[in-house]
Amino acid sequence: MQSALRYLPTLIISVVAMTGPLITDVALGADQKIRLALGDIESVETLNLLIALENTKQRGLDIELIAFKSEDVANQAVVNDQADIGIGTPYAVIQKVSAPIRIFFQLSTLQFFPVVNTEHYKTWQDLNGGDLVVHSRTSGTLALANLMAQKQGIKYGTISYVPGSEVRALAMLRGNIKATYLDSVNTNFLMSKEPGKFKILPSGDFTASDEALFARQEFLNKNRASVEIFLEELLKVWRKINAEPSWVLGERQRLGLLKDLPKDLEKEIQPFYELGAKNGMFPHNGGGTTAARQDLEFYTVAGQLKGPAEALKVGDFWDLGPLDAVLARIGK
Repeated sequence: MQSALRYLPTLIISVVAMTGPLITDVALGADQKIRLALGDIESVETLNLLIALENTKQRGLDIELIAFKSEDVANQAVVNDQADIGIGTPYAVIQKVSAPIRIFFQLSTLQFFPVVNTEHYKTWQDLNGGDLVVHSRTSGTLALANLMAQKQGIKYGTISYVPGSEVRALAMLRGNIKATYLDSVNTNFLMSKEPGKFKILPSGDFTASDEALFARQEFLNKNRASVEIFLEELLKVWRKINAEPSWVLGERQRLGLLKDLPKDLEKEIQPFYELGAKNGMFPHNGGGTTAARQDLEFYTVAGQLKGPAEALKVGDFWDLGPLDAVLARIGK
């Protein structure tokens, strides 16, 4: 990971395929290469994904990880065939432009906290006409912000977009951001740096996807076996973390991941995964129909989808075929 003090430029990591057990269909004609678009920086919250990627490579797939400066750019890369799989929640993109892309795996559920600099804001009402920073235009953080604005009867003065919870936390420390949404790692980091200066505003409990995998339908159809291998490894990692969160520490060392992670954040790895496992952040079954329906309800209420939610069809947003096939093999 490059320094969190600046946005990552496009980073391409290409790994030569290694030998390992392969699903027969892969050898029979799939591309055997996945270009994965990440609209964020590699940090604590992506460690589980990085582990799964390494395990996928060991099964013979060539993985190309492309880090874009924002989730919005990563979304467009998938739509424009500059990447095969994206990470995010592009419900609005799918609905507004009838994009031929489908979500097929829930990576994580929303676990973000509204944090404010108390020198400027102390309550939600103080944010009426105030400035808020979120991850991107299609992110769960924006959906949460919109939902809280509805519940509190307020209207933000401006909403700005800064990718990366770590980047936003550092900007909060410098005074460049006064209010934002942060993940648990960076919320703890911020609070420990200047106790009393920052505050978490109260918010309700929400069940929806924070990050999910999505791809063009054509790619999913042509590369089904490769996608299923990737999903198998993701589910194996997620289930190991849910059983023993500290497992990620050993895997990080074994695989040599996140070597440049700042020392202040290293100590947050285990707490992040312990809290995530406890709160169901890492779905053991990839989300499936239940996650899809919850997302449609949440993102409709939050204003990123036009409803009513009950009129929206899961099949218009998700392709459950690859996930169902994997779960049939390894169990639900």
